[in-house]
Amino acid sequence: MPASLSQAVLLVDGYNMIGLWPRLSDKRDRDGLETARRHLIEELVNYSAFLGLDARLVFDAYYQDTPCVKEIITKNLSVYYTEFGQTADTYIEKSCAVLRYELRSLKRRLIVATSDRAQQLTVVGYGAECMSALQLARDVESTCRQREGRHKPRKHPSSRFLASSLDAEAQKRLAQLRMGLD
Repeated sequence: MPASLSQAVLLVDGYNMIGLWPRLSDKRDRDGLETARRHLIEELVNYSAFLGLDARLVFDAYYQDTPCVKEIITKNLSVYYTEFGQTADTYIEKSCAVLRYELRSLKRRLIVATSDRAQQLTVVGYGAECMSALQLARDVESTCRQREGRHKPRKHPSSRFLASSLDAEAQKRLAQLRMGLD
């Protein structure tokens, strides 16, 4: 994904991601759907914060007799559970229709993450960009590696003395100075 993602809106079809990310589908099969959902949320918390995205993760509540629920996880990630009878696809499509003019005037990008080809074609009609579930998985993993690389603790010298962190030539010169040899 290009580096100019700051302030882009990312709409993610949650169950599509769980079904197509090998690691998430394995978690779902082994530990249950709730565990896979939590893991996806954790992945997107880090990803959206690192890139400065406005990420919106959408899950179907199609067969649940519940109203639409929005959970604000962080300033960069919200999770939406659709209302009874509404799919994540229709929720995302309606969001694209509503957001397209607002985001265009603000010069912000709208990206939809799904591997559902019919939905990709529909949201492109609203001016959104698309990325597949596997593309998002690769981007999340790549971002995780970048984040870890930036925050790796520096290797400390084995000795507590500053001189031990110097190269051999500098140590030799320092020893000469200590002994009064120029």
